[in-house]
Amino acid sequence: MGPIMSYPLVPRHYGPMPELPDINLYLEALRTHVVGATVDRFQILNPFVLRSVDPGPSAWDGRPVIGVTRMGKQIVLEGEDELYLVIHLMIAGRLRWLDPGKKPPRRLSLATLSFADGVLVLTEAGTKRRASIHVVRGRDKLDAFDRGGLEPLEADFESFAARLKLENHTLKRTLTDPRLFSGIGNAYSDEILHRARLSPLTWTSRLDDEGVRRLYDAMRDVLEEWIDRLRSEARGGFPAKVTAFREGMAVHGRYGKACPVCGSPVQRIRYAENETNYCATCQTGGRLLADRALSRLLKDDWPKSIDEW
Repeated sequence: MGPIMSYPLVPRHYGPMPELPDINLYLEALRTHVVGATVDRFQILNPFVLRSVDPGPSAWDGRPVIGVTRMGKQIVLEGEDELYLVIHLMIAGRLRWLDPGKKPPRRLSLATLSFADGVLVLTEAGTKRRASIHVVRGRDKLDAFDRGGLEPLEADFESFAARLKLENHTLKRTLTDPRLFSGIGNAYSDEILHRARLSPLTWTSRLDDEGVRRLYDAMRDVLEEWIDRLRSEARGGFPAKVTAFREGMAVHGRYGKACPVCGSPVQRIRYAENETNYCATCQTGGRLLADRALSRLLKDDWPKSIDEW
């Protein structure tokens, strides 16, 4: 196990934003409802959500949606003549589908795309406006939004291993770095590391071949299982509840609750607004990883093992 990090485990802005399984669910719903349909009107309801200038939103009026893809944690609608709509939900942004005639929620709605069969609404809870929309034309302009991360469910083992060792960081930071892996965030990285029985603070340079294999298998298993589970819950529609804290997760968001594998209380590491959850028994050989807030307060009284805890 590597030393305790002296920098954030994950980017400071990171929170419970939708990750790969959640975005995948949106893509499936969008393919059902809007691909092949023509946009009657694209309306911006809150000016802060639009982060581009040219072309304007009206460029989409009267144009069909010919495809929808994921780029990291961003949703991309594709139109004719290399016209694209890039949506980043960030933490509190969500997509809703309304039947014709139904009004979008006034305070939450940021933008609408009206179709003959319904209305696609981008909403955002809270007062901080972090969700964003970019209207871009040209493949080269779209490529500027690609952080370059490897697609977790498309990569073979050799590609995964090479990307994992490309830089020397902790496993937690590596899995959530969009330049290294696409679509994995705080929630599913916790679940992947627990499934792989690896500490979030293990450094990639110190991970042996057997550990790399466990991590690769766990990554694929966890993401595929949650895609199937969320798909079953949505039943072909737009997800009604997108959250990073889900019933059935092993450790994420379950601080103090029993690990489903060994029964030990789930632990956490907190840094600013970020929190990493793990099981000391399953992942760190019983060692408690320093929580900066509590360990500074308790000093010598901070327990060093799960038994002391």
